[in-house]
Formats: sequence, structure tokens, C-alpha cells
Amino acid sequence: MFTVISEQSDFLVINKHAGVHFHSQDGTAGVVATAEQQLGLKLYPVHRLDTLTSGLLLLAKSSDAARDFTELFSQHRVQKYYLALAQGKPKKKQGRIAGDMAKSRRSQYKLTRTLDNPAITQFFSHSVAEGLRLYLLKPLTGKTHQLRVALASLGVPILGDSLYGGAAADRGYLHAYELNFNFRGTDYLFRCPPEQGQEFLLPQVTEQLQGPWFSAVGLDWPA
Repeated sequence: MFTVISEQSDFLVINKHAGVHFHSQDGTAGVVATAEQQLGLKLYPVHRLDTLTSGLLLLAKSSDAARDFTELFSQHRVQKYYLALAQGKPKKKQGRIAGDMAKSRRSQYKLTRTLDNPAITQFFSHSVAEGLRLYLLKPLTGKTHQLRVALASLGVPILGDSLYGGAAADRGYLHAYELNFNFRGTDYLFRCPPEQGQEFLLPQVTEQLQGPWFSAVGLDWPA
């Protein structure tokens, strides 16, 4: 279900595997409950990842630490970066996607043209194969399904995301790649390349993650 990336005195960072539930449901323990059982720790989730999403998940070790992290997240002082793959040609290759989120059918959300309390996502993309693009996504807000809805609004739903019309694949191709924050006076930066999914493991994708394009556009965005 997960691998441990880093254990600190106040928190734990794990790599959640794709297809693993965040919450326990249907009689099956979710990733948080499983981590508690396997590590013998009481853990406090301070953000979440959708079932299809893999990657970095931060779990506090105490209620005090959880309160401080919740404050950081609410103030948008935790910088998060995601990777996604999608088929097709987007309406635009980079920029910002903004709009209010509204509930739609079948547990879906949709992006509206209003901006009363918008979901805002900054993104860059790069072609990695015929008809396949790699997206680097930075959510500037934290809404349910935000990144999935953002790419669907561009006409390029995430590969494997059947809820939003993504093409069938061996997994949902959304991965939490980086967490960057200051906690109690110490700067932390965690990165975790995707380890699951045949498309994420394509040489063309790996080359982009290690190449100048990714370094140039990815990790110097303003907060």
C-alpha cells in the first residue's frame, strides 16, 4: 500500500501506491490505518490523496503537529507539485486554470466560469510520445478532484481516470511528486518519482523528469 520516504520526530512522509484508498472502506483498511498498524504509530492525516493518485502523503505523529500542519495547508504554505499523463492535445499547453468547483453527476465535479471561490491550478506540459503529454501541476488551492477536473476542462482527462473520461490504462496517471514547506523553523523538501505504471516508466518520461525542461519550469514557481 505504501513505502516510507522519511520519518521525522513530528511527522512521516510516505509514498502511497496507486489504487489504494485513503480512508478505510468496505471492510478494507485504508492507507492511514494500514500505516498505523504496520508502523505501530498513531498517525494524523493533514491532507489527502484520491484513490487513483500515488505519491507523497504527509502524516503527523501528534495532534499538536497535525494542528500546525493544518494551519500551514490552510495558509497555502505547503508547496505541492504533481505529475500527470494525458492523451490528446490540450486547449493550451501551459498557464493557469481557474474556476469555481460545482458538484456534477456520478460523484463528479465540474469547473464553472465563476470565480467566487475558485480552484486555481498552474501547469506546464511537454510532449513525450505521439498523442501523449506529461503535465507538471501546481495546485494553488486545495479542492476535491481539483487536478482531475482541471485537465478534463482542457479536454485532456488524466490517463486512466475513468470518472472524468480518461482513456483506459493500467492505473490513474496522477502522482504527488513534491512537498516543500517550513515546519517549526526547519525547511523540508521531499521528492518522489513515480514507480508504478508502464506509461510513467517510459524512457521519454524519465528523460523529461531529469532534463532541463523540467528543472526550468517546475520547481521555481512563486508561492
